[in-house]
Amino acid sequence: MTGSKTPVLLAAVAFVSAVMLTGVSHGSEMDLYKILGVTRSASQAEIKKVYKRLAKEWHPDKNKSPGAEDMFIKITKSYEILSSENKRTNYDRYGQTDDSQPYSSGRYSHRHDSFYFDESFFSFPFDSKNHRDFTDRKYILHFNQYVSDVVPDSYKRPYLIKITSDWCFSCIHIEPVWKEVVQEMETLGIGIGVVDVGNERRLANHLGAHRTPSILGVINGKVTFFHYAVAKEHLKQFIEDLLPQRLVERVTDKNGFEFLNSWHELNKPNVLLFDQVPVVPLLYKLTAFAYKDYLQFGYVDQGLSETSSLQKQFNINTYAPTMLVFKENIDKPADIIQTKGLKKLIIDEFMSNNKCLLVPRLVNQKFFDELCPVKQFHRRRKYCVLLITGDEESFSFGKHEFFSFASTNSKDVIRFAYVYQRLQQPLCDIFMQYKDNALPPTQVVVLERRNAGGKVLFKPVTAWNGSEENKQHLLEELEHLQRDPSILIYDAVLPDLNNEFASVFVIRWIYATYDYISDITDDILHNNWREMMPLLSLIFSALFILFGTVVIQAFSDSSDDNQSKLRAKDFTKAENGWPPKKNFVEVTELTDITYTSNLVKLRPGHMNIVLVLTDASKNILLSKFAKEVYSFTGSLTLHYSFLNIDKHSQWMNALLGQTDANEGGGENDKTDYTGYVLALNGHKKYLCLFKPVYTGEDLNIKSFEEKGGPTGGRLRSTSHDDYPLWKSSRTRNISTLQMHHKLDRLGLWMERLIEGTLPRCYISAWPGLDKITPSKKMEVYQGRT
Repeated sequence: MTGSKTPVLLAAVAFVSAVMLTGVSHGSEMDLYKILGVTRSASQAEIKKVYKRLAKEWHPDKNKSPGAEDMFIKITKSYEILSSENKRTNYDRYGQTDDSQPYSSGRYSHRHDSFYFDESFFSFPFDSKNHRDFTDRKYILHFNQYVSDVVPDSYKRPYLIKITSDWCFSCIHIEPVWKEVVQEMETLGIGIGVVDVGNERRLANHLGAHRTPSILGVINGKVTFFHYAVAKEHLKQFIEDLLPQRLVERVTDKNGFEFLNSWHELNKPNVLLFDQVPVVPLLYKLTAFAYKDYLQFGYVDQGLSETSSLQKQFNINTYAPTMLVFKENIDKPADIIQTKGLKKLIIDEFMSNNKCLLVPRLVNQKFFDELCPVKQFHRRRKYCVLLITGDEESFSFGKHEFFSFASTNSKDVIRFAYVYQRLQQPLCDIFMQYKDNALPPTQVVVLERRNAGGKVLFKPVTAWNGSEENKQHLLEELEHLQRDPSILIYDAVLPDLNNEFASVFVIRWIYATYDYISDITDDILHNNWREMMPLLSLIFSALFILFGTVVIQAFSDSSDDNQSKLRAKDFTKAENGWPPKKNFVEVTELTDITYTSNLVKLRPGHMNIVLVLTDASKNILLSKFAKEVYSFTGSLTLHYSFLNIDKHSQWMNALLGQTDANEGGGENDKTDYTGYVLALNGHKKYLCLFKPVYTGEDLNIKSFEEKGGPTGGRLRSTSHDDYPLWKSSRTRNISTLQMHHKLDRLGLWMERLIEGTLPRCYISAWPGLDKITPSKKMEVYQGRT
């Protein structure tokens, strides 16, 4: 009996032992040794050798069978555990295969210590970059693209960038979470990028990424690494923490009036979002970051009892988020949108249409450039109506009436603005120096910007006190301006505006310093020193530049010479964006020797600008001609010559005899062509003609300027009756002055020539060489300006 029970007992013991052994050694769902096909006593070298063989065999890019990807993940996970002595010991004892740890109650819960995967020994002969997931290929970044596009754009929106490589097997683990986060974040306007270390090692080193996979954020040109477990909630919180902390102000009944009334001090419209969620939506924060230079953002939590008065005042619907924009009138919103699903495209259009106040104050040069852009074409003119006033309380009525007048404007071609004379004195000095000696305290000026160098055409319209008479006069002038732009009779070069918010830079610098210190503290606690090196290098470089600049300025001489050189450079900048290449103008005489090369066989697209003069007027006109055309010498398609009418009158008569511009009676005509300028296109056989019209305004201008006329600009006359002719005898000085002013309008004529708006006179053929008096003399005049 006993002998019969012994085999049964032994079988039971063996079964229980097997179950316990399986429970200890195979507590997980898979047998790692079985997957790799090795024994439990296999060495690390054997495991590594088998793994490399299996990885090649089951890699999804090489094996297209349905279960290849799952098998490859199992192989990778098995090797990751068995190649580590500690993990292998835990697996052998407890069957533990999951190396993640429970999250704590911290901000990001627990750090994901296994985010790094060692791929130093992988050197497989095939490449999988052509088989990369399409979603990754869409966001691939290159070094030049990052520097030229991503960094500048990061000042308007944050970027989330993943660092990966072709043989990053740990990247496969985070791929599902990454795809889900990318789909959500991209709809919010967050930039997405992927850096392939194998192809963009330079960019990876530039970012300071030495591990794959890595995730980092870029905002305001600054790189911040993500150090925690890859989860959707953690990445979303990471994006929010990248944004500055003071983008959106919490608004309640207590500070609502103060917030809305801050438009005058900040010179920005105010935006209020009413919603029932207790936290500010991420989309709204991103919008505030993108438009922080133009708008002030506030958030009203409708769930708080402290906001009930604001909701009642503006009749807010509690069932859908509502966004209001307030400008000068804080009692009534200038614009409103209300919808349950606020989309980024809708919000961007809403913000773009309300970036400026109705009548903003010119506070810096950048804002001036955006509000009053430079004229590009004749049909895209933009006129700026500028009120020059003071910041004292006594000027408030005039400003209020100016705002009321501007509110009736419905034409996009006219923009309204005001400027404080005390804060922008250099600008106001140019506009307010006009005929009357008694300068009014406030004045309205209409101007048109002509180029980026600061040149404007302007006209002081009226002194302004806000009366109905002032409004009617201004309205009539604006209507006249749209019919006839030539009423802007003054021109000047404006200085750059003072930055009135320069003092705010100190506060912003303090906030930025606080943010940087917080980031550095986080980096010291969580990063290794290798990752800290780019940040430390940036800090020490900034400190070196800062203190180096202070030391250099302390021991350097006055910078007046540099400023004068810079001013001269800006003053001579070409109106069409051409920097002059020389400090002189080369003008060649048109004779029988230069006739063929300078005209008949002139290359296509090139033109020869020819000044007509006499022996007596040669020096005067050439000097004036050089000054007028100097701004255009940067163009390689324009050439300059002069024609002596005393020697070549036959040629001039023969040329103009073929056109409608001929005012004479043929080749023997005695018309005075002195001061004429011809733009000759030798290839297409046409010319444009400049005829000088002298009205004698120079003498009056001279006396006018001596009486205190505007020194910032030159008066442009448009009529023969603007000033009476001098009836006294013409002295030699007066004749010289009259000859000098024959070319006063040549610069504007050259502008129209470049724009292609001048009438063209086509001819059948250029006059022959027989019309040019033989001469071996060729002169080159260098008119230094």
